Amino acid sequence: MLDLFAEDAAHIYIACGTTDFRKQIDGLAAIVNLQFNLDPFSDRCAFIFCNKRKTVIKVLRYDKNGFVLDSKKLLEGMKFQWPKSPSEEKEITFQQLEWLLQGLSMEQKKAHHPVEMHAKKNCF
Repeated sequence: MLDLFAEDAAHIYIACGTTDFRKQIDGLAAIVNLQFNLDPFSDRCAFIFCNKRKTVIKVLRYDKNGFVLDSKKLLEGMKFQWPKSPSEEKEITFQQLEWLLQGLSMEQKKAHHPVEMHAKKNCF
């Protein structure tokens, strides 16, 4: 369900490391602006945060006239494969977001990667 929240975003950023989840919309928007030097008011961006135990994520997105904050909490014994680099933001693809939400690592070394083909460069 959260993947639909970020599906049409041109840019998806994750806050690597952990975030204090006592923060709500204003606090998370301040992190985006002050710590990562990004614009939280961009409706083309989605910002994703994870708690210390890696059991909950929050997605912050601006909706032209206000912010929307959505969250997902995993069941007992499950964790997100979240990057540990503190105080850093990282832009990811929609596919990487789907992998994270499925409990997989963002870097799937055995996954098929997109290849651009052009008819003029091929011999048929």
